[in-house]
Amino acid sequence: MPALGALAIDPLLTLVDTAFVTRLGVTELAALGVDTAILGFAFFGFNFLAIVTTPLVAKALGAGDSEAARRWVGDALLLAVVLGVLVTVVLVFAAGALVGLMGASAAVAGPATSYLLIRAFATPAVLVVTAGHGAFRGYHDLRTPLLIAAVVNGVNLVLDPLLIFGMGLGLEGAALATAGAQWLGAGLFLRQLTRKSMASRPRDIASSIPTLLTMGRNGTLVTLRTAFLLVAFTVAASTATRLGAESIAAHQIVVQFWLLASMIADAYAIAGQVLVGESVGRSDPQRIHKVVARLVSWGLVTGAVLLGVFLAVRPWIESFAGNGDVGSLAAEAALVAGVMQPVAAPLFVADGVFLGLIALGALVTSTGLGSLTAVTLIVWTPLGDSLAGIWWALTAMMVARSIVFVLAYRRSVVTAVRS
Repeated sequence: MPALGALAIDPLLTLVDTAFVTRLGVTELAALGVDTAILGFAFFGFNFLAIVTTPLVAKALGAGDSEAARRWVGDALLLAVVLGVLVTVVLVFAAGALVGLMGASAAVAGPATSYLLIRAFATPAVLVVTAGHGAFRGYHDLRTPLLIAAVVNGVNLVLDPLLIFGMGLGLEGAALATAGAQWLGAGLFLRQLTRKSMASRPRDIASSIPTLLTMGRNGTLVTLRTAFLLVAFTVAASTATRLGAESIAAHQIVVQFWLLASMIADAYAIAGQVLVGESVGRSDPQRIHKVVARLVSWGLVTGAVLLGVFLAVRPWIESFAGNGDVGSLAAEAALVAGVMQPVAAPLFVADGVFLGLIALGALVTSTGLGSLTAVTLIVWTPLGDSLAGIWWALTAMMVARSIVFVLAYRRSVVTAVRS
């Protein structure tokens, strides 16, 4: 439950953040959209700071090696700072060029560049927060990240109207509010990690190189897996766009509901990373199998419940669209997205299990094959001729990924326990 809360807070309050900027005008909102896309792309590759840190810390604790757990956290924070500084430099010097690559008009480019330059200086804070989430998850403490996320987003919520309207800073005020809140979050994570003795300070860069290389190698695999997912959903969106404005509008509506549903299964995936990683550290395959059976059963139940929810809200989704054609297409696609849930929910749980096993090769293979399946069906079969067909192709991606996991599970457990 705290994992779900931490996952849900940011996107929900980001909507409020966007609502304030909406009041500034279309130009400012367009600039925010450009910057959100740039920053999202810049940061997605660094999610491994949380994803990789969690099972490594949990494994060390499961083996009774608390000093190794502290070293993993300390080196993850060091890597976050180094990468954060590098990304800041790139964003500062390339801000104008990046905004230009997004195709921003002259009116939008100016405010977009100003916003991006301010946010760039909070990059180290963002990555420290990401590593902090991974550290606390590995230590079985998911409540502290939830509380910090609530405080940070609450501060941002207060600063937004104060700086945007009260001080008349406009879009730059929104950037300052977000950057300030992110630095607050980094400070809170560092304070809690220090107070609870959860991290050890690296002696020097040289002594940390083996750990950093391990994290970098694992992080590359996690990033590759994320890239495969992005390819599949980008092809789906671009194909829906070519089908017409109504199709892409309906697709966007269904995607938002699908992402919200996925958040629930992702919370179980986080639990999987922690519990499986700890069991690997104990070299206890029987405990791994019990944990996985429990998690997958919860995933199956959750998928069945989500199917019922999608069926129940289809009429509401149709009316929510505000356009008859868009609503009809959205309702049809939502039916397929609902049918997908009994497969997708346990699959997302399995993602967490394989992350806990640190079986990243199987994870990449699963996602790569799934993405290839979806793209092939969308581009080279009649499924790409309708929005519902596109969602059936995405469902096939989930099935293909699940097959890989089933085939690779036993071998991955044996390998993880022996390593």
